[in-house]
Amino acid sequence: MALADRHLTLGRDVHSGEVLARGGDPEAHSILQRTGFVPVVRLHETYHRLPAGLGESEEKRLATRAVARLRAVQYGVDADDAFDTETREPHYLPLGAQVAHLAERIRDATTSDEVADVLTELTASHDGVLIALGEVFAATAAFGQPPDPHTAKRLQYLAEHRLGVLWSDLAHMRKDLADRHQDHPQRRACTTEVGPDEREASAVCACPPPPPRLATSPVAVPAVPAPARPRR
Repeated sequence: MALADRHLTLGRDVHSGEVLARGGDPEAHSILQRTGFVPVVRLHETYHRLPAGLGESEEKRLATRAVARLRAVQYGVDADDAFDTETREPHYLPLGAQVAHLAERIRDATTSDEVADVLTELTASHDGVLIALGEVFAATAAFGQPPDPHTAKRLQYLAEHRLGVLWSDLAHMRKDLADRHQDHPQRRACTTEVGPDEREASAVCACPPPPPRLATSPVAVPAVPAPARPRR
């Protein structure tokens, strides 16, 4: 990651009067958005601003909090004096990070049963992630009525027709994997040897070396008894 991505500026723009934050990487942008900032995507740049219509005291509160949150996770922030602070807010993993952890579990899975268990978290019919997301769409659609009926209908369409398709496809995949009981199709046991089709003579196994064996005392090999002499 470039060092420039760990640096931001946050202050009031002299031309527009808006409180703007510029710079940072996706994690910094996420922190800004969770503190109330709105992303602005232009042709040649992306930056963040505070919502319109806020009072000056509320702007100061949100901007100062953003500085505290960013610096708490080691971002360098050049802030206006009005927004500068020595406070550091604790940083907790957001809900999206918990869902993203499901992807890590799938990447680490070695059997179809393990993947089926992860997909259950997405497709459970009562409290799965996709069901909960549908409830968010429905609640947002209800909030938009009657002031914004177009947005409400759009959200209802997405919940019923798009999200429903995702749930159906993943639920079918989960059922298939639960019945399969197979090891990962693209993984095999390591033999610590280079395959016979490897061209490079210098190639070695990329797996980590096995743990060293504990030293043990050599076991004496029992002597083979001498053959009996034939009787005369």
